[in-house]
Amino acid sequence: MRSKYNRVLLKLSGESLAGAKGTGIDTVRLGEYARQIKEIAAGGVQVAIVIGGGNIFRGLSGAAKGFDRVKGDQMGMLATVINSLALSSALEAEGQPAKVFTAINMFPVGEHYSKWKAIEALKAGAVAIIAGGTGNPFFTTDTGSALRGIEVEADVMLKGTRVDGIYTADPEKDPTATKFNEITYDEVYTRGLKVMDLTATALCKENGLPIVVFDMDTPGNLAKVITGEPIGTLVY
Repeated sequence: MRSKYNRVLLKLSGESLAGAKGTGIDTVRLGEYARQIKEIAAGGVQVAIVIGGGNIFRGLSGAAKGFDRVKGDQMGMLATVINSLALSSALEAEGQPAKVFTAINMFPVGEHYSKWKAIEALKAGAVAIIAGGTGNPFFTTDTGSALRGIEVEADVMLKGTRVDGIYTADPEKDPTATKFNEITYDEVYTRGLKVMDLTATALCKENGLPIVVFDMDTPGNLAKVITGEPIGTLVY
């Protein structure tokens, strides 16, 4: 595989892990993800991963139902740890070494995250799965992904979603929505596009971390993005 990137930060949503069920973890989807990730890792790409927790619990919607926001966000952080353990197990079942790091100290569930330990794991050929968001409430896993991507010195942040890129409007709701092949960080902001939250977009812009938004649910797409095929949308 001729890769365009040496080291990537892959952001996966918790909802997509739920597959058709819409909640919990779909083992079929999990296996598909693990095989796609193993394929690029076997091609020599160093892969760090951040997964959301929306398939299990989302702090913001919990707060709307009367949960304390800080406790709700902490529950969401724990949900990302569950997803991260599931993915590491699926990767290991495929023969791909993986290591779970947690933003808050949860030994022996995962190793307490540090940039240097994560990079060490990446250089050794393991997939580094970084759980627990930033370890702080009021920050999304998008922001956690941007932060970790910058910290581990990734070449790009790959945001795997259910849609094949960024559109002028939600393509699932608006049939007239048109897709961008590439778009600047500023344009995402001024158009108010719901790609990632503003904190994450600003972090990526300030540190020059490009983002590629693509459809992760179609097997083979991850390898296509890695080799530079023009699928998805580049944010720069």
